[in-house]
Amino acid sequence: MNLFTLKMTALVLMVLDHIGFYFPAAPVWLRWLGRGAYPLFLFCMAQGCAHTRSRKRYLLRLYAMSLFMTAWGLFLDARFPTERGYGNHNIFVPLLLAGYCVSAVEAFQRDPRRGGRLLGLLALSQLAYLMLPALLPFTRGLSGDVLTGVVPSLEVNEYGFAFIALGAAMYFLRDRREALAAVYLLFCLWQFSAGAAEGDPQWMMVFVLPLMLRYNGERGPGLKWFFYWFYPAHTAALFLLARVLL
Repeated sequence: MNLFTLKMTALVLMVLDHIGFYFPAAPVWLRWLGRGAYPLFLFCMAQGCAHTRSRKRYLLRLYAMSLFMTAWGLFLDARFPTERGYGNHNIFVPLLLAGYCVSAVEAFQRDPRRGGRLLGLLALSQLAYLMLPALLPFTRGLSGDVLTGVVPSLEVNEYGFAFIALGAAMYFLRDRREALAAVYLLFCLWQFSAGAAEGDPQWMMVFVLPLMLRYNGERGPGLKWFFYWFYPAHTAALFLLARVLL
């Protein structure tokens, strides 16, 4: 199973999940299936970091898309107001942070001074996120989900710090499948113990592990920009369709 196939599988699961999000009457199993989408994208990010020709450009693309999704969400909510709103859809923030953490750790392993600078920059960005409302009063009315799209926060993002750490683990264990499987299973077990009692189905992400383990190291067809732009396009389409029908 190549990287393109994994991305397409993640894309299908994501669409099913968002159908369940925008249409409350949809079968609940759509959200269950959707729990596997982000871990697959996270796995693909880890492989992308390992094989991209330019890690810097790769991370800059993720940040540019994070800015776009922030502006896109604000535009849709302002132009097409609804009771539920467009929702917090910015997968690029945690992907960016996971990729940056990987780069910082690798840099530290090669050159502690350079790695320390990268980690310091990350720490400064976290402080800037906390201080943003005080420094720029016009941002006080904006939610944390909006602010993190501009100044990425390790804590405030669509999936939280735990998944950023999981993405880093996926990268460093990418050539050790048994260790990767063990870490992933323990993570899913933790998700089950932490959220199952409240009805959180995120632990169901365990069912995409066999797909990750079947990855053959090949890239497959490119279509790089398709995946970047499909994300805002399909969420907007479902949001507007739900606005008309509900």
